[in-house]
Amino acid sequence: MKIWTRITIAVVMLFLAVSPDLMAQCAMCRSVVESTVSNGRSTVASNLNFGIVYLLAAPYLIVATVAYFWYRNSMKEYGRRIEITRRVKRAMSSM
Repeated sequence: MKIWTRITIAVVMLFLAVSPDLMAQCAMCRSVVESTVSNGRSTVASNLNFGIVYLLAAPYLIVATVAYFWYRNSMKEYGRRIEITRRVKRAMSSM
């Protein structure tokens, strides 16, 4: 097995093992926000919403970064292939 496959399987297993704790956190956060909003303090709720947006944006930024580097490297490789093709055509036409 390749190393990346093993790492992927390990990460998935880790997420599956930790997920019950994550589900419990959601109810705890909701109760804290409800109690602070009922007391008249809405800063905790707005900060929690900002944290949710931050956590939501992070995976998209990571995927976009990986896609950008993948695209850039594939364009470099495509340019190399085109150059090799041109050289071969020039060599074949001079014969």
